[in-house]
Amino acid sequence: MSDVEGGTDDITTGRLILRTPTLADVPALFALYADPQVWGPDPQTRHHRTGQTAQMIENWRAAWHRDGLGIWTAWRPGRDADALVGIGGCFVRYGVAWNLGFRLLPRFWGRGYAQEISAAASTEARRLRPDLPLTAYLVESNDRSRRAVERVGLDLVWRGPDAGNPDPSAVRLLYSDRRLSSELLRVLTAH
Repeated sequence: MSDVEGGTDDITTGRLILRTPTLADVPALFALYADPQVWGPDPQTRHHRTGQTAQMIENWRAAWHRDGLGIWTAWRPGRDADALVGIGGCFVRYGVAWNLGFRLLPRFWGRGYAQEISAAASTEARRLRPDLPLTAYLVESNDRSRRAVERVGLDLVWRGPDAGNPDPSAVRLLYSDRRLSSELLRVLTAH
């Protein structure tokens, strides 16, 4: 786990500055969300227009307002002069669970940044609403994400079809920090 300083909007971890996204981030985030290497395992969420990215940022900002936590942009200060590393954080999904997510630019893969972002997000989520389970969705073929969420302490609780994925053989996984009731599983996997 990393040391976290500051409030929930913008925080500093051991190597990153996590900021609440703004529309000024559209160019950097569009580059991340349009990169086919980043979205190979999950092509349905790849962006083709900057308008998609701007709308995503507005949705993230609404989650911050609603939940007191959301998706951060992750920046590496110092020599790289605030280089975007990626995104990550938690928001309340369907009103019943925290959803942990992250995406990194390929040049930052394998360096522990997803773990650092996830640790900060899970700490804040548990501080704000410890009554809600912490969950993460991922495509089964995404081994990097699977290892990252397992390192945060989440366990596989559901495996099923990835609705909407253009690959009919794609499988979606749901991880959680606790056992989920059958009703909660139904809510979280029905979409």
